[in-house]
Amino acid sequence: MQSVLVTGGAGFIGSHFCERLVREGIHTVCLDNLDDFYDPAVKKRNIASLLTSPLFENMVGDVRDLAFLRDLCRPRSFDGIVHLAARAGVRHSIQNPLLYEEVNIRGTLNILEICREFHIQRLVFASSSSVYGEKAKIPFSEADPADSPISPYGATKRAGEILCYTYHRLYGIDVACLRFFTTFGPRQRPEMAIHKFTRLIDQGEPVPVYGDGSSLRDYTYIEDIIDGLFKALQKNRGYEVYNLGESRTTRLVDLLKMLETALGRKALVRHYPDQPGDVRATWADITKARQRLGYDPRFSMEEGIRRFVAWYRITRAS
Repeated sequence: MQSVLVTGGAGFIGSHFCERLVREGIHTVCLDNLDDFYDPAVKKRNIASLLTSPLFENMVGDVRDLAFLRDLCRPRSFDGIVHLAARAGVRHSIQNPLLYEEVNIRGTLNILEICREFHIQRLVFASSSSVYGEKAKIPFSEADPADSPISPYGATKRAGEILCYTYHRLYGIDVACLRFFTTFGPRQRPEMAIHKFTRLIDQGEPVPVYGDGSSLRDYTYIEDIIDGLFKALQKNRGYEVYNLGESRTTRLVDLLKMLETALGRKALVRHYPDQPGDVRATWADITKARQRLGYDPRFSMEEGIRRFVAWYRITRAS
């Protein structure tokens, strides 16, 4: 593997993955549109350390712009594409479903067209545990039905998986669809729960908790996700779907306790009703990823929280 295109490469997961590729000696092209979902300056900081590497190229552009994608690919030869660019967030998708359809479905279809036109035979597609919807059976297995997501975000990610299968079947593209389970760690987006709660507790402001705090999430530390991504890019053949999680769950109230311990401050909690689109539990069965990719998450929730809070304190002071 000599050259890889990473869409959404300046974001939380994307910037970490670009760093991994460069460390592995792989020429890496980062594509990001630097949209205003959150401060674009954050994304620029995410990749700042990579800009001096001869193995790294930074491109500003949008996956919805097929002509731009063609111009990007014509002078280059990519061995694979890692498609992380997406409009993220369950609650935001309920407020603006048309934008989510445009970015997450049309953008993915454009990337698949680029694979077809430029004979790029390896694609990793970032999906989400949101495709499972509200399940009574846990943990979630890739063999479970994923035909009832309860948010537009989840629906667009499931649609992306189906489009990926279609292009695999028609054109023989090797595609790994990775269902991420609540990724956290340094550079996490500011509106995501762990980052938001950390900031509010640190500032002594109320922490909004929707529901009674008993909801469960399979929180997965960023370095484990990056390792799974890299192994999928290297090893996957054919069309496959993989769960990437830690394969353990943490209650929301216990997450708050961990953050209180790491920050040395008590949280001022305010309870609100459950929000539409939120599921009660996520929990990854990672048997398939372990067996086929060698995926082996190493970071406990507690260690991940300590590392995240240490990063938060450094960035807050800078």
